[in-house]
Amino acid sequence: DVQLQASGGGLVQAGGSLRLSCVASGFTFDDYAIGWLRQDPGKAREGVSCISADDDSTYYVDSVKGRFTISRDNAKNTVYLQMNSLKPEDTAVYYCAAEKFCGATIDYWGQGTQVTVSS
Repeated sequence: DVQLQASGGGLVQAGGSLRLSCVASGFTFDDYAIGWLRQDPGKAREGVSCISADDDSTYYVDSVKGRFTISRDNAKNTVYLQMNSLKPEDTAVYYCAAEKFCGATIDYWGQGTQVTVSS
């Protein structure tokens, strides 16, 4: 079975940091770009960041540039999202997802992890 297991969310004060992890299994991890998306209730889902399959390219939504860093360890089938200088508007459920390339139709979704940033 395909699984994308996201973890690392929690409650943090504004200005703090969290590192999210997404561990994948059940498909050829090296063949897929991995993205992080987020959704807060009442708001549209938003793509936050993505890393290409070959680790050669990374993408960020403007609102997180300079604060978030995406990375991957293909030996561990894991993608990380380091989130620094968190703001209350970063509060959302964060999901990881697998796609053939960044911006493509998502093939596999993971379950979400809640990130809450208090002011």
